[in-house]
Amino acid sequence: MITVLIVDDQPLQRFGFRMLLDSHPDTEVVGEAQNGAEAVRQATELHPDVVLMDVRMPGMDGIEATRRIVADGGRSHILMLTTFDLDEYVHAALRAGASGFLLKDAYPEELLAGIRAVAAGDAVIAPVLTRRLLDAFAGRLGDGPDGTRPPADPRLATLTEREREILVAIGRGWTNGEIAERLVLSESTVKTHVGRVLAKVGARDRVQAVIFAYDQGLTRPQRPG
Repeated sequence: MITVLIVDDQPLQRFGFRMLLDSHPDTEVVGEAQNGAEAVRQATELHPDVVLMDVRMPGMDGIEATRRIVADGGRSHILMLTTFDLDEYVHAALRAGASGFLLKDAYPEELLAGIRAVAAGDAVIAPVLTRRLLDAFAGRLGDGPDGTRPPADPRLATLTEREREILVAIGRGWTNGEIAERLVLSESTVKTHVGRVLAKVGARDRVQAVIFAYDQGLTRPQRPG
């Protein structure tokens, strides 16, 4: 059973999500919140597996709420919901610790699959969409207030040469199959390396690893031609 906290300032939106989730035996809605402050409080009290989080709400928005829930170190994974697929808030949400995002007009089966994936510790965003999203915001990644790149993260030094190679591949949005083919490895070996990379760089999922790779200058946008 996957427990879900629904966070949205629109009552009808919350009702629709609850109706969908209550109709499936493997998901249970344990609470609803209409703003970020309520979301943080209920996440602390209820410890849901997944927080279905709206981005834009009055008072504390979904990004700040995500940041606080993730910083609390609990079990909850955040699945952001947004109106636009390249909404400027989405990048900030992922940086805050969200495990991915979906559009509010996603098909019911897509939303359910996303919730299940996030609950299992995976990222919802497909590699090609991850690449597209980060390419759109690449100019904002990794730069300090004065426009310079911060010093290299010491976690990079903990990676073996092969693990660093894997991190670069993740940053390019490659799937495990693509990494296996290009680096001539088995997919099971790739999965093992990916798991070690995530653990060493402190990434909750592949999305966070992609952001880390961009932040450290290991990956830059791939421009056609």
